[in-house]
Amino acid sequence: MNNLNNIQTFYFVGIGGIGMSALARYFKMQGKAVFGYDRTSTDLTAELISEGIPVTFIDEISEIQKEVLSKENVLVVYTPAIPKGNKILNYFFSEDFQIVKRAQLLGEVSKNTLCLAVAGTHGKTTTSAILGHLLAECDMPVTAFLGGIAENYNSNFIYKGNEITVVEADEFDRSFLQLRPDIACVTSMDADHLDIYGDASEIENAFRTFSRLVEKEENIFIKKNLPLDGVTVAVEETADYSAQNVKIKDGAYLFDLKTPNGILENLTFNLPGRHNLTNAVMALGMAILAGSPTDCLPKALASFKGVKRRFSYKIKTDELVLIDDYAHHPTEIDALFQAVDEMYPNDHKQIVFQPHLFSRTRDFAEDFARSLSQFDEVVLLDIYPAREEPIEGITSEWLLNQVVSEKKRVVFKSALPEVLLKSKCRIKLLVGAGDIGAEVNKLTQKLKNET
Repeated sequence: MNNLNNIQTFYFVGIGGIGMSALARYFKMQGKAVFGYDRTSTDLTAELISEGIPVTFIDEISEIQKEVLSKENVLVVYTPAIPKGNKILNYFFSEDFQIVKRAQLLGEVSKNTLCLAVAGTHGKTTTSAILGHLLAECDMPVTAFLGGIAENYNSNFIYKGNEITVVEADEFDRSFLQLRPDIACVTSMDADHLDIYGDASEIENAFRTFSRLVEKEENIFIKKNLPLDGVTVAVEETADYSAQNVKIKDGAYLFDLKTPNGILENLTFNLPGRHNLTNAVMALGMAILAGSPTDCLPKALASFKGVKRRFSYKIKTDELVLIDDYAHHPTEIDALFQAVDEMYPNDHKQIVFQPHLFSRTRDFAEDFARSLSQFDEVVLLDIYPAREEPIEGITSEWLLNQVVSEKKRVVFKSALPEVLLKSKCRIKLLVGAGDIGAEVNKLTQKLKNET
């Protein structure tokens, strides 16, 4: 890859992706010319356009801007999620443009900075958002590339300077092996992406390889009991960094942080769920190691508002609680249930879940069924295919048959307003990583109008 300073024009194929758009925003802020293509228009692509980044939604070579076609000092960026038949990307390959995957570019951007990388099959986005926020609030010169929209910034991009980068180290397609982190963490190592890795042992090997990218063992933070060497993190257990004296007050966690150098007292964290509290401890440890003054951390943590679609309250009244969440793996659904049951132990709970990927549904069907069966009512949407073709016999009906519940059904998205309104469950959850997220605001408004 040529020196990034010499590249004047960037073209992102799949610019609407959460990781791609953060990089697009970064280079726009650096004064570069930025263009892109995506298959569908979303709120995020609309924001990019409003920020001066032209985006096309038509996969035709004629849609490529003339500034890009000149080829001089142009870099094309893409993700593995782009279909092989994409005309625009294939054109760039056929014309020998300089082309890189998103992960390569992220590695290049972060290599001359103090790079803080957040890895794990679950918890990356929340942990990196907390970490980026802590450093920004403590006036550290940080750039954070997030895999979700941080509520405090209404963005997936935080910019306070160029000396420190916070990046999500994505295990999909082994992308995180492109990074060279100075400080890193691993939040979890559950089996996932088996369409890429084949089996659980291979994904564990990939995380071991990632952990060895960090030169100093004392600079890699791991959730306690993971089969890796490093600084341990836990909640109310013995560990190098641990949340202790944990209490719940007004829907928030109050706790003390034990560190190798003492105790940081009276911290407040407003996200429900022990998994999120673990993420907060992980982020606090990394922030301290990166040089953040500890006296500013309690106020910074208390001001963190969360990440959109990560236990996001859409309605919160005495009559109805509506929560939106991105969970798409059985472990994440278990964590979601723990969080909502801890906050609302005496209320009935309805989950609307959109399975994501045919292969994931097939590979974890038994675990999905067990996780979903914890809820009082289970509503499934059709499987969201993303990058996959259908697999014979793998359907939402097939999954539902394995769920143990007296109240369970598969519905079309068009039926969701009626299904939600008829349910007597006070707690309702809209869950999944597919296009269910696009329905959330409409459903929220409908429920507000009818209740």
